Amino acid sequence: MYLARDEDAIRYTDEKYGERLLSLSVGITEDRLDAEECRSSTYLRVWNSVPPDEPRDYFFAYIARICRHISLDLCRSRGRQKRNARITELSDELDQCFASPDDTDKWIDDNALKNVLNGFLSSLDTQRRDMFIRRYWYMDGIPELARKFGKSEGGVKMTLSRMRQSLRLALEKEGIRI
Repeated sequence: MYLARDEDAIRYTDEKYGERLLSLSVGITEDRLDAEECRSSTYLRVWNSVPPDEPRDYFFAYIARICRHISLDLCRSRGRQKRNARITELSDELDQCFASPDDTDKWIDDNALKNVLNGFLSSLDTQRRDMFIRRYWYMDGIPELARKFGKSEGGVKMTLSRMRQSLRLALEKEGIRI
């Protein structure tokens, strides 16, 4: 519908994915009104980017990525200290796995990274994969993850630490220098 420039595309997108996008954005902004604004901005950005983009097989992932970036940008622009601290915490955790962007020798091809990440995630059981994605994509906190997965906070931290270590090894195995 987007490719045909059918204006009903936004309404159908909202009906099918609106609540999931809102939930994603609320998890980042921690404010429902801001999240609704981000969701609306997502629809506009999707409308303006399709075409030339044609995300037929991965539409939700495509719009969720847009919504996530809009939500993060809103947090940064409004100087949300609590949320910025959480984003920094998550970045620090993942820095254990990825190369520093300041070291040009360590830059890698996006497709190679995508393949390693997809392989890593597919190697995890459902619960651990969901935990990893909830932590590093949806930015859920450790207490939230503990409740959701029926584990102690220490158990969640240990599981995430082990998964980061496994990811690091997978990256190194593929020749992606850390």
